[in-house]
Amino acid sequence: MNEKCYNLNMVKVKFWTLASLLIGSVFLYANFKGLSPDDAVDKVRYEVAGRWELPEQLKEISAIEWLNDTSIAAVQDEEGIIFIYDLLKKKVVQEIEFGSAGDYEGLAINDNNAFVLESNGKISIIQNYKSQNRTLTEYKTIFSVKNDMESLELDNEHDRLLVIPKERGVDSDRYKGVYAFSLKDKVLDEKPIFKIDMADEVLKHHRKKKLHKTFRPSDMAIHPQTKEIYLLDGADAKLLILDKNGKAKSVYTLDDTLFPQPEGITFSPNGTLYLSSEGGKNSVGTITELQSAH
Repeated sequence: MNEKCYNLNMVKVKFWTLASLLIGSVFLYANFKGLSPDDAVDKVRYEVAGRWELPEQLKEISAIEWLNDTSIAAVQDEEGIIFIYDLLKKKVVQEIEFGSAGDYEGLAINDNNAFVLESNGKISIIQNYKSQNRTLTEYKTIFSVKNDMESLELDNEHDRLLVIPKERGVDSDRYKGVYAFSLKDKVLDEKPIFKIDMADEVLKHHRKKKLHKTFRPSDMAIHPQTKEIYLLDGADAKLLILDKNGKAKSVYTLDDTLFPQPEGITFSPNGTLYLSSEGGKNSVGTITELQSAH
C-alpha cells in the first residue's frame, strides 16, 4: 500500500471514529438527561437507571404502583384489569379482572387491597385483589367527568387516599384541591386538605391563558422518605413537587422524547422513582426507572 492510500484510509478511520462518538453522545444525551429543573428551589436531579417498552395491551397505560423489586402493577384507561408487569422477565405475568370497560386512571395498592380511580371520580376498592374470591365495592364522590380525575395515591400514614382534579377545580379554575378519602369511614372529605394555586410563582413559566390548564395532574406519589408530594402533568410533560404541607417547591420539565405522555408515577420504599408514559401513534407505552443523582 502506498503512503497516499495509507493516509487516505487513516483519514477515513478518524472520521468514522469521531462520527461514532458524536452519534453515541447525542444518543446518551437524548435518552439519559432525565429531568431538567425549571426555577427549582432544590436542585433535585434524577438519572435514567432502567427503561421498559411495554406490550400492546399497555400502550395506554394510565397508572402504576410499585409492588416489589421485580414487579409493578398497572392499569390502562379502557379495561377493568390490573396488570402485573415483571421487570426482569419484561412481560405481563398476570391479569386481574375486577370490572367492566371504563376509563380507569388511578391505582393504589395496600397489602391485599387495590384501589382504582375512574375519570368520573368513582373510587373502587378491590379487597383481596389477587384472590379468586376478590370483592369489589364502588364509591361515588363529588367529582364528575368535568373534573377529569386521574390522580390517586395511598397516604398510609393517615389511612386515606388522596385525589386531585386534572381539569377544573370543584369551586374555582384558579385552585385545585387535594382531597382525602378515608379508608376507615369510606367517605370523601369535601373540604380539601390543601389547595394548589395555578397562579403560584413556581408555575409562572407554565401559566396558560385558561388558568386551570397551567398544571393538569395525571398522577401523584408521596416520596417515602421526605413525604414530599410529586405531581405529574401528562398533557404538558412536567413534574411539580410540593412539600408535605402542600406548598409548591419546584417544577421540573420532563424530556418529552422519553415521556411523550407521562401518566403514572410511583416510588419504591428506598426512593427510586418510576414513571410510565402512554405510547403515541408510532410508539409503545413505557416504564422508566429514575434514580436520584445526589
